[in-house]
Amino acid sequence: MLRFRPLWKFTALMLPLFLGCLALGLWQLERLQWKLALIAQVNRNLHAAPIPIDQALAMTAAAAQYRRVEMRGQFDNSKEAYVFAAAGQGLAVYHVLTPFVLDDGRVLLVDRGIVPERLRDPQMRPAGQRSGEQHILGVWRIPDSPGWFTPAPNLARRIWYARDVKGMAKADDVRLAAPVIVEADATPNTGGWPKGGQTVVTFRNEHLQYAITWFGLAAVVLGGWIAFHISRGRFGARNPS
Repeated sequence: MLRFRPLWKFTALMLPLFLGCLALGLWQLERLQWKLALIAQVNRNLHAAPIPIDQALAMTAAAAQYRRVEMRGQFDNSKEAYVFAAAGQGLAVYHVLTPFVLDDGRVLLVDRGIVPERLRDPQMRPAGQRSGEQHILGVWRIPDSPGWFTPAPNLARRIWYARDVKGMAKADDVRLAAPVIVEADATPNTGGWPKGGQTVVTFRNEHLQYAITWFGLAAVVLGGWIAFHISRGRFGARNPS
């Protein structure tokens, strides 16, 4: 016969740990399914045909994210902003963000691509300052907000360290149609700069590993609880008398 006489104080200590580990493991499995669905949606959006900008503006933020859009209008090159980024071998590059005025007067912010430090000044790349009516193809992005440790922008040099859409709009007294960035595609600019097509799609997906870790910890807690009771002669087979 099986003998089982639990130590209730010890059990009261271990049970929350066991249940907590199980709950966190199940939560990570839910996050895994959410992440897989997100990746699938992004891939569908990136491979779908471009949509008119009015359609993107009418969609929810989540539905429009990573959709390819097309629009017509003109760049306001006088209000370029530069977002610092690190390239390979520790070299600095800057994303050139420029207000784009649609034909009806609404304004969106376009990430035209990157330039090296030596070409940050637009006077060093005059051929790339596109003027007149433009047809833009790009990817609709909702950028991440600046973090706690993001350096403050250098407004005098128009250098930012995050794509702070609202901050840039406020600094230039620009009213945006939506707090988003349209990342221009790789269509070459005259003179070769800025270089568009800088959209990066990377998603960390380690939820399965996290789930396995939490379930493993739950097993360790359960095993420790059982081993403790066995060591105290409170769990195991009863010798027949």
